[in-house]
Amino acid sequence: MSGGHGHVEGGNKKIALLVAVLAALLAVSETAGKSNQTHALSEQITASNLWSFFQAKTIRQTTMRTAADTVEAQFKDGAQPMPAGLKTQVDTWRKTAQRYESEPETKEGRKELAARAKAKEESRDKALAAYHMFEYGSAALQLAIVLAGASALTTVTWLMFMSIRLGTLGVAFAALGFLAPTLIHL
Repeated sequence: MSGGHGHVEGGNKKIALLVAVLAALLAVSETAGKSNQTHALSEQITASNLWSFFQAKTIRQTTMRTAADTVEAQFKDGAQPMPAGLKTQVDTWRKTAQRYESEPETKEGRKELAARAKAKEESRDKALAAYHMFEYGSAALQLAIVLAGASALTTVTWLMFMSIRLGTLGVAFAALGFLAPTLIHL
């Protein structure tokens, strides 16, 4: 074996180690990306369900208010006062409409449902931002692996340096996915 040939084999071992490290980081980035994608979908479904419940409460509330307003209008300028039983029913409808607006004990009033839905949307948005950071990181790591392989085959040194730079960029994107997914918007 000549000295040059041994140098190439040693270089290939380093490149093989680089590829292995990049592949491991790619696996982590891909797994985290898929996890965040699933989380975002789950949060979207929950937010949609909460907004549907909010709309149903709004319809019920409007129905109660309309019923109370209609009955009161019938007796507003009339010669006869509203019968006591009907007055009790109108009061019940108004109380029910008010309860639909806010139910802190069950968190199922319109106010609480809107707050819960908005929180789910924020969680969804953060998970989607993380997902995108992991996707960018994964793409950079995949390109880094390709360049490392090309460097091993061709012994072109600058390909290995480009691989390392892209790998570093991929790790940076993945780190953003874990630590600060909304820091930058791409």
